[in-house]
This record gives sequence, C-alpha cells and structure tokens, in this order.
Amino acid sequence: MKQDNLSRLSDLIYIVKADGKITPSEFDFLKRIASRMGVSEEELKTLFANPVPTKTHFSEIEKITHFHKMVLMMNVDGETHPKEVEAIKNYGLAMGIRPTVIDNVLLKMEEYPDKIIPSDELIKLFQKYYN
Repeated sequence: MKQDNLSRLSDLIYIVKADGKITPSEFDFLKRIASRMGVSEEELKTLFANPVPTKTHFSEIEKITHFHKMVLMMNVDGETHPKEVEAIKNYGLAMGIRPTVIDNVLLKMEEYPDKIIPSDELIKLFQKYYN
C-alpha cells in the first residue's frame, strides 16, 4: 500500500515537473495529497530525486481517482502546459484509459472556470464509455 502511494505521488511529481517549473501551489497540493496518503514531507521530497516506478495495474476506481488527481495537479497552478497535457495523455493510456475518455476529460475541464471537473461529472464521463 505504501509503495502504491509512493508510486502515485511519483506520477504526480512527473506531471508537476513536465512544464519545467514547480510552483508553490503545486508543491503545497502535493504535500496535502502526500499527507492524506500517510507520506511525510521528507519522503515526498525524496521522490523528486528518486521516483518510484509507475504502478501498471489499476482497478477502475483507482484509474478514475488517479487520473482525476493528475488533472487537478496539472491545473492547480492555473496553467495548462502542452507538456503536462501530453504527460497526462501518456499516463492515461498506460493505465488503460481509452483515448476518447482522456480527450473528453481534457475538453470538459475547459468548461469550468478553474478547470476542475467535479468528481461526479468525471465519473459520468467514465461511465459513458465503460458501460
């Protein structure tokens, strides 16, 4: 479980680093997520230099939850950089999320002023393509 959390945090760190900068709001968001996962700030800082490999197998709810965190991470600084979008698409595909779902999530986020899709809306998008 701890290893899974470190892996997920490493994925989020990769998203944060994709645009070549780490803003205070991004680091603060990572700290809050890490804290909820039982990962200390020191462990989080270590992941920046020594990331844990990406987890390759996810349950459906894990896919949705992790992908949602990635989208939140990408938008927490108020900027959506093309390299972050590319990274999210690659991670989504690696998790087994259909390209159509990824594209629709990225389009849907543009409908919200802060680009944060409410959880229930995100679940509806996934259900539309997986049911």
